[in-house]
Amino acid sequence: MGDSFIVYEKLYKGFGENKVLRGVSLAVRRGETLVILGGSGSGKSVLLKHTIGLMVPDRGRVIVDGMDLTGLSEEDLMPVRKKVGMLFQGGALFDSMDVFENVAYALREHTDLPEEAIVARVRSKLGLVELDESVEIRMPSDLSGGMRKRVALARAIALEPEGILYDEPTTGLDPITARAINALIRNLQRTLKVTSVVVTHDIASAFMVGDRIAFLFEGEMSFVGTVAEARTSPDPRLRAFLADLAGGESA
Repeated sequence: MGDSFIVYEKLYKGFGENKVLRGVSLAVRRGETLVILGGSGSGKSVLLKHTIGLMVPDRGRVIVDGMDLTGLSEEDLMPVRKKVGMLFQGGALFDSMDVFENVAYALREHTDLPEEAIVARVRSKLGLVELDESVEIRMPSDLSGGMRKRVALARAIALEPEGILYDEPTTGLDPITARAINALIRNLQRTLKVTSVVVTHDIASAFMVGDRIAFLFEGEMSFVGTVAEARTSPDPRLRAFLADLAGGESA
């Protein structure tokens, strides 16, 4: 897996009396898919948002591809945000733009590509998420949940980032569509050789897409290891969490 692409160093983050992150340290290896598991309010999404400067830690550092994000302005954060795409939980597509314009948005904002190159790039990225040209003129409101996720993912990879962040990528999807999105995440890692961080509470998704699992419990990193190690971990908090999820899925 090589060296670390993302490093979280002793991160603390609180909102008033609510201390969400309590000294989290974690390294994401270049080229791997790291899954962050944890219950609601454990700090998973908060940690993810620190990666591209959407949140600033109270203490600690975030380092992305060797760049320390501490104290960077919005302008200085732009190179990092070009390197790391993000799939937001709800997709966050622009409702007033069709599929083509959604995917092309970052290309128009952050590159000098001519129109024919933008068209080619958009179609290439839609192809990578298994969508064809027929969807280009459709509006987000006309798409199924799974298709919205795919379009949002095509937009996230439009600038050809080195890393992709996934915030609850299968939330709200039926099991068949969720499995298709999981397969897509895995295929993109293999095809694009990207570093991926997946935040989820979906155990099936975690074990399908992850190279390693990190378990956040009450704002602290309770476990980090391979999928096989997670399955057999003696950590009582992780075991209880996985058992609860498995029980909920079988109910």
